[in-house]
Amino acid sequence: MEISFTFSDHEYFKLLSLFLALMLPFFCSLLFFFPFIILAFSQSNKRKACKCVCSSSDLMARMLNGGGELMVLERERQQTVGASMMEQLVPEITTHVLSYLDYRSLCSLSMTNSSMRRAANDDNAWKTLYHKDFTTEQDGIRPGNGWKAYYAATRAIVNINHRFFDIIRERSIIQMGQLWLNADYVKCVHASGDIFTGYTRVIRSWQLAFNWELGIDFQIQDVSARVMSDMAWVTMKAYIAMDHSGLNLTNVFEFHNGHWFLVHHHSSEMMFNDGELPPLLG
Repeated sequence: MEISFTFSDHEYFKLLSLFLALMLPFFCSLLFFFPFIILAFSQSNKRKACKCVCSSSDLMARMLNGGGELMVLERERQQTVGASMMEQLVPEITTHVLSYLDYRSLCSLSMTNSSMRRAANDDNAWKTLYHKDFTTEQDGIRPGNGWKAYYAATRAIVNINHRFFDIIRERSIIQMGQLWLNADYVKCVHASGDIFTGYTRVIRSWQLAFNWELGIDFQIQDVSARVMSDMAWVTMKAYIAMDHSGLNLTNVFEFHNGHWFLVHHHSSEMMFNDGELPPLLG
């Protein structure tokens, strides 16, 4: 048995009319409220954008107007993150570590990178190296250009003073003449007690010494240097192997036209107590 439902044209029209009657108020309401919905959505986006802009503007204002602490904190954070192990050590520990390096190693360390350069240029490190390589007598001085510059100047003087004795061993009168300042006030006191004044007489005295004296084997010990801006002096002891004697020596240098020149040499015999002998030469 089959049951079928059919709608006549009249009934179909009645259902369509009812549907339209129900939907018409809905569409009318939607058309009425649509502008308000668009406006509300637009205002919401503007508030979000304003919040972002205001936050950025506030951050910029704090950085520009008294908010420099933000930049300082950020810089410190970056430095801490990128700091090397050497930089994070306590300064006293850093100085102690660097004290095991010699002059060349410390200079090489300063050329590796910026962090090592700051560590290798530490004034206390160069002061420690100075006392290790030269003398502790000058612990109380305060070099105007720092201990690194003072170390370099002292090293230059010590090298020139060492060259003075090399010239004596080589018996080179030409190089001896280049080492002395050509001035009338230079003086040289030899171990014999003879005093010579003026460049010409001083160089002539060395010529006589080189001509008459045989080659002498000697060693220099207890070298101590003091460097000023344009003057330096070096004291030391010379031990002579041939007759087991010793000399107290002093060299004075002056700085002229970018070079150090010898202006005074003094040599005197070292006095020993009875039974006392100078150190054995190696």
